[in-house]
Amino acid sequence: MDEIFLKIVFENYKKKKITTFSKKKIEFLVEQLFYILFTPDKSLLTNQFILLKEYKTLRTLLKEIFEDLNLSKEISEKSLHDFFEEIPRIYRMLLIDANFILNSDPAAISIEEIFLSYPGFFATALYRIAHQLWNQNIPIIPRLITEYAHSKTGVDIHAGANIGKSFAIDHGTGIVIGSSTKIGDEVKLYQGVTLGAIYVDKKLSKVKRHPTIENKVTIYAGATILGGNTIIGHDSIIGGNVWITNSIPAFSVVYQRSNIKVKNKSIYSNSIDFMI
Repeated sequence: MDEIFLKIVFENYKKKKITTFSKKKIEFLVEQLFYILFTPDKSLLTNQFILLKEYKTLRTLLKEIFEDLNLSKEISEKSLHDFFEEIPRIYRMLLIDANFILNSDPAAISIEEIFLSYPGFFATALYRIAHQLWNQNIPIIPRLITEYAHSKTGVDIHAGANIGKSFAIDHGTGIVIGSSTKIGDEVKLYQGVTLGAIYVDKKLSKVKRHPTIENKVTIYAGATILGGNTIIGHDSIIGGNVWITNSIPAFSVVYQRSNIKVKNKSIYSNSIDFMI
């Protein structure tokens, strides 16, 4: 029985258009790239040639990954060249992100702290790497990179989203940013924010389904903003737990009116204190 089942599995693998490959290679690639750019230890900083050698191993590794994808030699070499040509730009973008976090978050003490311990920055870094590969029309890898970031940080950013400069994620857990989301410069998101679609239908795969967030917008914890035609105007503040499906003009403050009741416990009988 096992032999028959495994034969079916084997035959299904053979039918695939793309050869199976190790997710671990991709995870190692982005971890090492992040490590080289932002969190190197003394072994890399003592000698520039060692740093260069480590960086070149990433090029070799990505070339292997492209080969596993069955990309042609011509496409593979061009994609490899184009990707590493963009790394300096991505690095500069991420430094801008990190400094924006440092200048925005009163709990941030140093930029090194952001590099080493901020999950939002790690998720943003992997998104920017994945987005470059997405723009190069590389299959599968961009999604695997952002899903790896998701598994490590709880932040789910689709590789196809467009995010501007000075992007800050605080705390991060539970954030979802859909594939056709557009985010401007100097935008801050807190935990639990969803930038999603009003409804999901496969026929809408080529349609803008997710919102546009203009420059200098802050979106607080638990806010949900849905719809491809929904635009949050620049310099707006979106309060916690609001639900938005229509556009908001610039310089707006949107909040949910709470109805919280506080009662004095002493007026009730002790009978309400019980255990099950």
